[in-house]
Amino acid sequence: MASTPRIAVVGSANTDLITIQRRVSRGPVRPCFGKSFDLGFGGKGANQAIAARLCGADVVMIAKVGSDLFGEATIKELCVVWN
Repeated sequence: MASTPRIAVVGSANTDLITIQRRVSRGPVRPCFGKSFDLGFGGKGANQAIAARLCGADVVMIAKVGSDLFGEATIKELCVVWN
């Protein structure tokens, strides 16, 4: 019987702040405000760790995150994928 692969990923884990503006036929003449706002979780290391976990490996993620709300949200998001 094959054992489950064990992978340690050392890399970045970050939160993207995303705003979507309306579509226009030409460039903006004045400042535009976004119509929506969202958070996206990622980073090269986090993406690799999640992919390995979804493929069935036991994964440990090693990354530096801030002690602010974005760091807490990143950790919570990664824990959702792991469980």
